[in-house]
Amino acid sequence: MVPFGGWEMPVQYTSVIEEHRAVRQAAGLFDVSHMGEFEVRGPEALDLIQLVSTNDAAKLAVGRVQYSLMCYENGTVVDDILVYRLDEHRYWLVVNAGNTRKDWEWIRAAQERAGFRNVELIDRSDEIALLALQGPKAEEILQPLAPGAVLSQLEPFGLVKNVTVAGVPTLVISRTGYTGEDGFEIYVKAEDAAALWEALLEAGEEKGLLPCGLGARDTLRFEAKLPLYGHEISEQHNPLEAGLGFAV
Repeated sequence: MVPFGGWEMPVQYTSVIEEHRAVRQAAGLFDVSHMGEFEVRGPEALDLIQLVSTNDAAKLAVGRVQYSLMCYENGTVVDDILVYRLDEHRYWLVVNAGNTRKDWEWIRAAQERAGFRNVELIDRSDEIALLALQGPKAEEILQPLAPGAVLSQLEPFGLVKNVTVAGVPTLVISRTGYTGEDGFEIYVKAEDAAALWEALLEAGEEKGLLPCGLGARDTLRFEAKLPLYGHEISEQHNPLEAGLGFAV
């Protein structure tokens, strides 16, 4: 276990190489519940998100996810985020664990300066757990456990809500990840995470599913050219320097 973003995280369960290979060839399961989740809702929700993020959230349809950034006035990066549009006036912002408090205060300050009153910002981070099932066999493992969804029809950066997985009610399942492989990020109530973790591992055992730690998560994202805050992006770097102009 090592400290990461204010949490104690497992570096590996077996070995970094074995877990990395499992995600590339079969599937891996990551507990990434350290990530922060902010809910933004109300008639001015989109206005606030447009104010604080660089990508164009107005293009985001209900049921879709968008990669974006939050930047300071000088162009350097506050954080990189995922924007989930759950309903017409309800969004989630998923932020990096080590930046959760900073991001929260920065968004609240922006809201106050703009005078937005018809929007509510709620920190759901302690209520929500996040499990990431990643790899070419992710759909094959997850689909039998989720008869209420047709995962083959869920496009990359798409989401479905309120699907039961192995008897566990989920909040959101999105076809997203941080590995460069196909996969799903599954948001559940914190108290349901352990049951879902065990059910997924049991269902995927014969297909080569392995639990994966922070080490493989880092090597996989690096191999896929995905940025990590504090490394490729930070308060000293702007998005263009990191090759993220598409999100500006």
